[in-house]
Amino acid sequence: MQSVLITGGAGFIGSNLIMHMLENHPQYRVINLDKLTYAGNPDNLENVRNHDRYHFVQADICNKELVQYLFDLFDIRGVVHLAAESHVDKSISGPEVFVQSNVVGTFTLVNAAYRHWMQAPFECRQGYESCRFLHVSTDEVYGSLGETGLFSENPPYAPNSPYSASKASSDMLVRSYQHTYGMQTLITNCSNNYGPRQHDEKLIPTIIRNALRDRPIPIYGDGKNVRDWLYVMDHCRGIDRVFHSGRSGHTYNIGGQNEWENLSIARLICTVLDSKKPRSDGKSYQDQISFVPDRPGHDLRYAIDARKIESELGWRAWESFESGMEKTVDWYTERYL
Repeated sequence: MQSVLITGGAGFIGSNLIMHMLENHPQYRVINLDKLTYAGNPDNLENVRNHDRYHFVQADICNKELVQYLFDLFDIRGVVHLAAESHVDKSISGPEVFVQSNVVGTFTLVNAAYRHWMQAPFECRQGYESCRFLHVSTDEVYGSLGETGLFSENPPYAPNSPYSASKASSDMLVRSYQHTYGMQTLITNCSNNYGPRQHDEKLIPTIIRNALRDRPIPIYGDGKNVRDWLYVMDHCRGIDRVFHSGRSGHTYNIGGQNEWENLSIARLICTVLDSKKPRSDGKSYQDQISFVPDRPGHDLRYAIDARKIESELGWRAWESFESGMEKTVDWYTERYL
């Protein structure tokens, strides 16, 4: 049985990925390394807490000695690195922690993997030839699009926030370990995720929570900012495909081909809630939508070209936005009520 390290596994995407890996890959022991900051919730993994192939370690990925100890203790043969500070607003008000977690933390992990898997540059330890390091990143490293066009895997990076700059930096570090040392590294850049277990601060949980609690539903600016939305389990299936079958040294974009304006998302959620949990006064939840000052440097539009992962690895986004949103609303409605 091989040990696979998943960082940030108590978070939104990480917890869904751990459950997917345990269910679909009985050959793996999954080691979850998570610091349990505000974004990590142990309850996300309540269903697998006592699983015989799951082991949780609460620690900081920046702790070099401990990370190296975990590689040696569990003989880790693969890494899926998701641990990151990810909230753009927080990166604007406090960028230092983003540099520490996303840049220094990524370096600590990839360097520990190199030391455990390889004897020298381009020389693997015997039996470690198939070890792989997958870094999960974001489409925000590419900057902002106009009204048309899609992000492919090879545009110049143009991050516009401290968050996206820190992720772009970590992407470059991981890439360097493939080109300089011959490690098997891969990078995925995904569009906006949604679904169960996302942190309350994010857009879709905020809309649902405020609607149900009869509070204003805040929308930045005029609500015209566009994002490409990807259901979290579709993302997990994409990560799985890249980790097992992607070409070493390559980047794969994972997107849902679901472009929605923020205001349209709020209206869709309100419509779903009007049907499932109508307000006592008979009015629509849309009456609670309010506009707040725009975020500094707010990128206009992101959209992913996922043709590479589709053609090379046979991945497709299975969930439509409408069906995925209905599942999401149901999950958060049960949680908040």
